[in-house]
Amino acid sequence: MTHFLGTHQNRLDAKGRVSIPAPFRAALRALKGDGGGLILRPAHTHACIEGWPEAIFHTLASSLDSLDLFSEAHDDLAAALYADAYPVEPDKEGRIVLPEALVSHAGLEDGVVFMGLGRTFQIWQPEAAARRRAEARERARAHSITLPAATLPAAGAAP
Repeated sequence: MTHFLGTHQNRLDAKGRVSIPAPFRAALRALKGDGGGLILRPAHTHACIEGWPEAIFHTLASSLDSLDLFSEAHDDLAAALYADAYPVEPDKEGRIVLPEALVSHAGLEDGVVFMGLGRTFQIWQPEAAARRRAEARERARAHSITLPAATLPAAGAAP
């Protein structure tokens, strides 16, 4: 599986365009065969933009099928997932246009930070991204959050 790794800073131009970092473009190209483009949406819990490869977004959204179609829970989650989701396609230079609603949600001006989260990524205002990374590291340390050893390959084993 291809992952979005690292933290990359870039600039938002006057037309609301930003270049996706080269490593993220490579990951998206690798995922193209799995279902297409890129979905941007406001994050539920942070003032940032989430970037979802289309196939992974649809896998997440398929969980809605477990809820009663006419329930309030289904309607609320469907509105939260779909109503503010924007499919985008990078141009030949790897730029995307960030919708104004998402720019406003994330408090973006001219500098933006792309933060890799494995299967997805986030787009942040630079100072907010630095705070988020520091807070996440501190909480992980304070709560001794680790991954089970069974999920890691043995030393010398192929990934």
